[in-house]
Amino acid sequence: MAHVPQRFFDALAVRTWCGLSLSALGRAREEIDAINVYPVADGDTGTNLYLTVESAAAAVEAVFAGHELDAGPPGAGPSAARADGPSPVEAGGPSLAEAVGAMAHGALIGARGNSGTILAQLLRGMAQVLTERSDSAHTDGAGLRLALRNAAESARQAVAHPVEGTVLTVASAAADAGEAAEGDCAEVARAAYEGARAALAATPGQLSVLERAGVVDAGGHGLVTVLGALVETFTGRTPGPSAPVTVHARVEPPPEGGPDAGAGLTPGDAPGDGPHAHPEPAGAAPAGQCGPANGDHDDPAFEVIYLLEADDAAVARLRQRLDALGDSLVVVGGDGLWNVHVHVDDAGAAVEAGVEAGRPYRIRITHFGHADARAAGAERAPREPRRRAVVAVVPGEGLAGLYAEAGATAVLARPGEPPASGELVQAVRRAHAREVVLLPNDAELRHTAAAAAEQARTEGVRVALIPTRSAVQGIAALAVHEPGRRFDEDVVAMTSAAGATRYAEVVVAEHQSWTTAGICQAGDVLGLIDGDVAVIGADVTEVAATVLDRMLSAGGELVTLVLGDEAPGTVTEHLEARVREAYLAVDTVVHRGGRQGALLLVGVE
Repeated sequence: MAHVPQRFFDALAVRTWCGLSLSALGRAREEIDAINVYPVADGDTGTNLYLTVESAAAAVEAVFAGHELDAGPPGAGPSAARADGPSPVEAGGPSLAEAVGAMAHGALIGARGNSGTILAQLLRGMAQVLTERSDSAHTDGAGLRLALRNAAESARQAVAHPVEGTVLTVASAAADAGEAAEGDCAEVARAAYEGARAALAATPGQLSVLERAGVVDAGGHGLVTVLGALVETFTGRTPGPSAPVTVHARVEPPPEGGPDAGAGLTPGDAPGDGPHAHPEPAGAAPAGQCGPANGDHDDPAFEVIYLLEADDAAVARLRQRLDALGDSLVVVGGDGLWNVHVHVDDAGAAVEAGVEAGRPYRIRITHFGHADARAAGAERAPREPRRRAVVAVVPGEGLAGLYAEAGATAVLARPGEPPASGELVQAVRRAHAREVVLLPNDAELRHTAAAAAEQARTEGVRVALIPTRSAVQGIAALAVHEPGRRFDEDVVAMTSAAGATRYAEVVVAEHQSWTTAGICQAGDVLGLIDGDVAVIGADVTEVAATVLDRMLSAGGELVTLVLGDEAPGTVTEHLEARVREAYLAVDTVVHRGGRQGALLLVGVE
């Protein structure tokens, strides 16, 4: 959708940039995932960048929503502001400092993977400059130049051992080009974008693992995509090539005895140029990489990520500790809140180091699978894959057990910690089947699940993705699963069962917000039906009963209730009695979900 170009970098421009970046990364996600070979070829860089920006965009939207609540009904707030009209802060909206601060914080707490963590620090580096004048409504081209420079420098400082030919190189090139530009924000953004594109095209000549794979750096590709959205924010047009640099996701390696790896690049972009380039012979490890960058690597087995509340001194000690444990160490953040990312063989030791430094939470551990593959190859011939399997994402330990009993491979998604595509790919590999049915059980995981399915297909697995939006839809699909029938027939039956299941959940509101049922306050009990807020109340049992009545008013034969750990134990007893008394020939099944986030999940078939 077309938007009004922004003349200055203000709060509305931040909001627009986040939205355009999210859309652009959504379109480029699969391409970026496909070229992800460094530092680990786990095929999830595009998805991780998308989820990081999604978190940043949500934080910015929350700031605007808060101001709109204060200002009055929707339509009276900053969303109606024009580029040539009053700024959002003048119209009662957030200031530039509030918007970029929210963007940086959202990216920090939602950062995924190595590239997502670095992108979070790039955004934080920009925010540090743009929030220096907290009373300023906007900044101009000069301010944007300073922000891009600080972003590149702070990101480089956050990485324990910076490697050229990566997103860090692309960020530095963008800052260099931006500094050389004169004019307004549009001119600076355009120059930064072109500088980043040129640097991206040169990455295979700086990093041998990229050259051997015939690709450019995936993280750098993602940053170019985000900078392209910045250009579109100020010009209203998606940027096209304006320099003789052709950037493709895949680049062809030079023929033997033919032109060098720098052929086709603009002057000054030849591999090895510049003070940070370190050419190495093919097969050698790039500076800062542990072990050889080839197929015979001995890379760490786990990726460990967590948020950490700690002071600066404790984080400095943590950096030294983690640097000795593994590689790909990136620690970003500040002001007491940090995002820690590292690749290690001993995941427990990495978490223990965080406990010693402060309070780690949202801990995510992903197994890359290299060690298992090597051990299997060395000790025994691979076992024959089974015909078909189901892989499902579930929100609590109780449901994980239920799905496992039904024969599915369960991927646990704890509250606020949805799995990355790499985790889903590993689950597909663990299932060890020629055909796999993938159940994401969450609308927010559609891109992640699609990326995992695509990666698994490249490995020869036939994957069908059923777009289940709730774990109760997954239960319905699993109930009709028959491995013995044809794959297409099984997928159709499971899809039909899931689609015929209406779903609801009862949750507690975390903050004041506009909803489809009116304004809710923090602490209110919300009943969501098919993803939309339908009931607002104060009592869990009453809200759950109202939700169930509304769902059964359209008919139904089976009610599935999944009780969370924090819900009152009497809720299901009350609902079961209500169904028996008011709805003849309707059966009720109750499961314990454990720590599933929602107080109650409801399914009606």
